[in-house]
Amino acid sequence: MNPAKIFQLKASWDRFAAAHPKFPLFLRAVSDGNVMHEGTIAEITITTADGRKYETNLKLTANDLQLFDDVRQIVK
Repeated sequence: MNPAKIFQLKASWDRFAAAHPKFPLFLRAVSDGNVMHEGTIAEITITTADGRKYETNLKLTANDLQLFDDVRQIVK
């Protein structure tokens, strides 16, 4: 993995978190609150500016949880 890309990811995350402060708090709450386990279903809805909706869900696997933990460690 390119270390420069990791620093770039951290900087991008910091800008995103500053622009959307509630989202990192939400992620922290669900990750620290013992909410996400293998088998947990996450639902995602995106609503465009013109009102179109895109929805999906996914059942979390052990690999998904490991990925989330790895990313969390990078952006800390």
